[in-house]
Amino acid sequence: MNEKLEIPRTKYHRAVNLACIIMLAGTFIWLIINWQQLPDQLPAHYNGVGEIDRWGSKYEILFCPIVAVLMYLGIGLLERHPQVWNTGVEVTRKNQLRIYTIVKNMIVTMKLVMVFVFTFITVNTTTARPLPAWFLPGTLILTFGPMIYFLIQLYKKR
Repeated sequence: MNEKLEIPRTKYHRAVNLACIIMLAGTFIWLIINWQQLPDQLPAHYNGVGEIDRWGSKYEILFCPIVAVLMYLGIGLLERHPQVWNTGVEVTRKNQLRIYTIVKNMIVTMKLVMVFVFTFITVNTTTARPLPAWFLPGTLILTFGPMIYFLIQLYKKR
């Protein structure tokens, strides 16, 4: 199955990409609008329960949205090349479109989760407050919940 296969973009894929672009642009706009009001020192790292355990220059806040954009672009590139995906199931001519569509849905969903998490961290950091107690469990659920859902779909539809 090394031939080029085009997985059609669905309304879901377009909606997720639009949501990601809005969050990324919104993050940069938020930073530009609020830059002068930000304190010189902002949280630079949080521990597992969301407490601030390192402070840094306000310029360090730029790291999160830049990484989010790079990951968005990287995942976007990856989602266009199903032939490099490791599906975990045997892909045949008969099932390839079905299997690759499920995997693409998972990849697109994970891109949305990743952009949301980086956006939330960036905006929360500008408030110079700890992360909420629900952040780590919520992030784990947002990450692994869809993965489990799509992997179950994948094994059912193989």
